[in-house]
Amino acid sequence: MEPNDIVEYIDRQKILCAVVMEVKGNRLRLLTETNREVNLSTNRLLHKSKKSLNLSSGRDNLINALREISAYRKKLAHDIDIKEVWEILNTEQEWIDVETMTAFCFSGTTDGDHESSVVRAFFYNRLYFKFDHDRFFPHSEEQVERNLEHLKEEERRRLIIEKGSEWVKRVSGSEKNNYHPEEMNDDAREIIDIIKSVVIFEKESKDYSLCKDIFKKANINLAESFRLLVKAGALNENENIDLYKSGVSVTFSNKVAAHSSNLSLPLSYNNGRKDLTDLPVITIDGRATMDFDDALSIEKLDDHYRLGIHIIDIGYFIKKGDAVDQEALARGSSIYMPDQIIPMLPACLAENLCSLKEGGIRPAISIMVNLSRFYEIIDYEIIHSIIRVEHQLTYYNANLMINENRDITILYEIAKKFRQFRIKNGAVQISLPNINVWIDETGEINVCRINRESPARMLVAEIMIMANWIMSGFLSKNSMPAIFRSQPGPKERLYQWDDGTLFQNCMQRRLLNRFVLDSKPGHHSGLGLSSYVTATSPIRKYFDLATQRQIRAVLGLEEPYSQEEMDTTINMLAEPMHSAIMVQRNRVRYWLLKYLENRIGQKEDAIILYKRRDHYQILIPEYMLECNLSRSGMENLKPEALVKVTIQNVDARKDILTVFLG
Repeated sequence: MEPNDIVEYIDRQKILCAVVMEVKGNRLRLLTETNREVNLSTNRLLHKSKKSLNLSSGRDNLINALREISAYRKKLAHDIDIKEVWEILNTEQEWIDVETMTAFCFSGTTDGDHESSVVRAFFYNRLYFKFDHDRFFPHSEEQVERNLEHLKEEERRRLIIEKGSEWVKRVSGSEKNNYHPEEMNDDAREIIDIIKSVVIFEKESKDYSLCKDIFKKANINLAESFRLLVKAGALNENENIDLYKSGVSVTFSNKVAAHSSNLSLPLSYNNGRKDLTDLPVITIDGRATMDFDDALSIEKLDDHYRLGIHIIDIGYFIKKGDAVDQEALARGSSIYMPDQIIPMLPACLAENLCSLKEGGIRPAISIMVNLSRFYEIIDYEIIHSIIRVEHQLTYYNANLMINENRDITILYEIAKKFRQFRIKNGAVQISLPNINVWIDETGEINVCRINRESPARMLVAEIMIMANWIMSGFLSKNSMPAIFRSQPGPKERLYQWDDGTLFQNCMQRRLLNRFVLDSKPGHHSGLGLSSYVTATSPIRKYFDLATQRQIRAVLGLEEPYSQEEMDTTINMLAEPMHSAIMVQRNRVRYWLLKYLENRIGQKEDAIILYKRRDHYQILIPEYMLECNLSRSGMENLKPEALVKVTIQNVDARKDILTVFLG
């Protein structure tokens, strides 16, 4: 390598032409066609020409000469038909040097300019040959096809970024409600789908990189993506993103709807069901309840009571594997949210045919429990029956009747007695208020605290626990696999009986071990029961429907699930149940935070739960919401301490709630 030599090297994916000004070992000082002087290792050189320039001709003349040489070589490179060369050489699966390739590309005498043009052409077009400085290897036909597809995709991506950035800028700059979605073309719809995917799945979206580049080119923060889609009318301001993320369907297919509408009540029940339509059967539920799956009756006999716990017999209508059953299994559970209910079964079933509606005759699975005059369980039987609900009560109505109506009073005493039985057997009684959030017809957010320990709610809860416990024992006795729930003992007990404070109840819940689902029975420590299933809500939960079918099987009404089938059902329900719980929990929290967005500056009581290095975890009892409280400049507060906090910042969409002391 000598001064005056013309060389080429790669800088930022471009080939630059330069002249060697000075040589020091393997280091070169170059003057480039862009009028820069650079120091470069000889290893960085892409091509050394057989031409040279006279350094004494002056800097400006050198630069002009380099630019002319570069332009000439670009023109030569442009005339090379690489595809045609590949069609001749692709069967030669070996490396081809630059001299040989130059001879293929040009006829007649060639020089350094021709060699350089070959290097340039093959450097910028990698579709047909692998490039390695001064040699080339032809790709296979399959690789060329892949390269062409990749090139098309890259071009498509470039166009999407171009059009997408223009769309984003246009929508961002428009006034609210000034953008008309009905005027969208296919390109706009594609852009919206890309942005929506990122809003839903964030960095896990397959379109994340593409969307990021769209917003970068538009010079708009990607964090504005949700707001833009709302502005464009593609999403609602209060859109439930979790529904998209989890894949939960809010509607039923035509096939499921058609199958549901074809189901009907029979004119008579002649399959051995016991007629209990003369019993004074009642339901007790919330005011907004539309799907009634359990009912109660109580009779005073000579020297004892007979309690009836009646569960709608869903298996009578929905058969294993039919269209409705498959859909219910895929959903796993109904989802109850402040602004929306997504049922497990179509409304025509959940709220009508399969609902224990007042005055209607319905098939049921009835747990008939004989109790002593001291409300202790003597024995029980489980039968398939027909019932008629006489009265539909709300929790509010039942609370008013607790000391006035003899039957309600007895039911309440039975519930209290069973609660005592469970606690004596080691149950961990956790009593926390429930925050009920709902959106009324005007769109206003309503929030109220519900006392789960009110007489009517406690009555229903305990008697349903009793029914599930009895059915669990019934299935175990008959060696029938089911979806049993068990739970190891708590890591620690913070209080005995049911005397815990709100703080202790919150912390005790954290110390519980997770329950276990199995096709075989096991002890449930949290409930203080020898075994447990859930089968009292078959309209709302597939776990309950599957277990109820095993009760029906023992009664001779259908073929049972095998243990393998039951294990498979448990596994299949894991994902939809996780999604249902997540969607429901997050949506309640969203609307609670939305409610608090209008209460910034409001003071609230709070309880210190525990402390971390830089913050306390606190509970705001009024809303049963937990959040952080900074410890900066604050005295050392102990767990369970009561403090006053002021709501500082709330953003429901970003799941932000911040408070400060005082």
